[in-house]
Amino acid sequence: QVQVVESGGGLVEPGGSLRLSCGAAGILFRFSHVAWYRQTPGKERELVARSAINGDISYADFVNSRFTISRDNANNRVYLQMNNLEVEDTGVYYCAVDRSGQSRLRTWGQGTQVTVSS
Repeated sequence: QVQVVESGGGLVEPGGSLRLSCGAAGILFRFSHVAWYRQTPGKERELVARSAINGDISYADFVNSRFTISRDNANNRVYLQMNNLEVEDTGVYYCAVDRSGQSRLRTWGQGTQVTVSS
């Protein structure tokens, strides 16, 4: 059964860091594109970072070099290291996995809450 699960969210102060983790059952990341999206209050879901099968990566402009997406294909894990977090980063972060690199074969995780607040 195909399942994607995120973890690592939490409450941090502005300037703090979090490391999000994405794992999957029934999906091999080494044969998949993996991306992080987020849903922030009052906004539509937006792309944060993407890691392609061949290792190419891309980030949304708002990341501004603060985040790093990485893959550990041997352990079927994808991470999002987030540094220098801002209040505006608050939201639910989702892992999206596209088997064979096809968006029509996308599976979403349940999301993990990130809250940045003083």
